[in-house]
Amino acid sequence: MRIDLRSDTVTKPTKSMLEFMMQAQVGDDVFREDATVNLLEEKIAKMFGKSSALFFPSGTMANQTALKLHTNPGDQVICDKYAHIYNYESGGASFNSGISCKLLDGNRGMFTANQVKEAINPEAYYYSKTSLVEVENTTNKGGGACWDFDEIKKIRTVCDNNDLGFHLDGARLWNALVYKNERALQYGEVFDTISVCLSKGLGCPIGSVLVGDDAIMKEAIRIRKIFGGNMRQAGYLAAAGIYALDNNIDRLKNDHDKAKEIGVELTKLSIIKAVEPIETNIVIFELNSSISDKEFTNKLAQKDIHIISMGGGKLRMVTHLDYTDAMHNKFLETLKTL
Repeated sequence: MRIDLRSDTVTKPTKSMLEFMMQAQVGDDVFREDATVNLLEEKIAKMFGKSSALFFPSGTMANQTALKLHTNPGDQVICDKYAHIYNYESGGASFNSGISCKLLDGNRGMFTANQVKEAINPEAYYYSKTSLVEVENTTNKGGGACWDFDEIKKIRTVCDNNDLGFHLDGARLWNALVYKNERALQYGEVFDTISVCLSKGLGCPIGSVLVGDDAIMKEAIRIRKIFGGNMRQAGYLAAAGIYALDNNIDRLKNDHDKAKEIGVELTKLSIIKAVEPIETNIVIFELNSSISDKEFTNKLAQKDIHIISMGGGKLRMVTHLDYTDAMHNKFLETLKTL
């Protein structure tokens, strides 16, 4: 039994999702004639109370498009030092948009409104122009942590007072909504643009969606084309997103519960130095000096259990749709024998 906890991106479509995909009405989306893509975009736009949404092949492309919509070359985006747009998008902010990142030293990927206020550059011409604040919820490198929505609203006020855009990388926002019992609509009221991923916790084979109002989104489809992201009969993929939104959000709590149970077992091991607080489906833990990352991951791999190292003695596991109860029980028993 192979147990893959490297990421929630490893999930494969269920039989019922595949059947739903094959029933999709499709057309040429470049001509905006794919009925299923249009339906998905309308569905997600409505969820967030926005007037526009656009389907993307990847979350990185959706985020990169948002950065370009909000900025001009030479501008600066404020984000956390753990931000996905800075660490894991191949330097796309500088390559695609010609912008720099001002990194905040937040707590597990989350910063405060006061930190944002202090990070805004003066208006003197020899500073780069601060034009955007970016937030990630849940925080990937921060261990699936969920933002305090009151702090997000305070940051919105700072953005309003300083004429800054506000973008949410919501790759795992669905997890935060379930954990915090929040609504997509309240996020739509606060952020100018939001990217959401369908291929992580929701189990789709591919796809992310960028939402916003018409004024900011009018250039999104042109930028997607520049990035090579326009697709033709993409409705088969969009159908997976529709199915996931209707069937796979509430079940995210199961992933969260399994992650917490893994955390409990990890804390019992003498080779574990620390386990970061677990809120959603990501488990990040640190080994003590008696064993290396490679030794630990190899020991698990020998039992066909796969996780990833984040470097510096920290490792990550992510629970997901394809991580079954049987796998979970086997993994917990394995941890007890390490």
